Amino acid sequence: MFVLAALVFGVAQFIRPDTNVPERDPAVDLIALTRPGNEVAGLLHTACYDCHSDQTVYPWYDRITPVNWWVQHHVDEARAEGNFSEWGELPEKKRKHFAEEAVELITDGEMPLPSYAFMHPDAELTEGQRQVLSGFFEALK
Repeated sequence: MFVLAALVFGVAQFIRPDTNVPERDPAVDLIALTRPGNEVAGLLHTACYDCHSDQTVYPWYDRITPVNWWVQHHVDEARAEGNFSEWGELPEKKRKHFAEEAVELITDGEMPLPSYAFMHPDAELTEGQRQVLSGFFEALK
């Protein structure tokens, strides 16, 4: 039984999600369009861009199936909610809705996801950082 489970696990390592991203015009990126200060830009890159943009940096553990499918599912969902790499191409209504949701989720400590912050300690936001990031999105509503 162990040999069969090990064989299935080994074969599964060759079945990977698609992590390719399309070419994007950098001029339509959220940071390029809104030109926030360095603090906000840094917070966005640290706490948001891995999931909510096409600039995902996949971690070492993303090489292991089934973890890679779980990670890619989260990234796909986040991009569907709002992809910062295509911010300027999104309808204004969708951008405003995303900003409203972001304020609520960041303020309530639901974003970044606790599981993401656990694996990326630099993405764990302080209360002050939450206020700064919430203020940025508040201005986009």
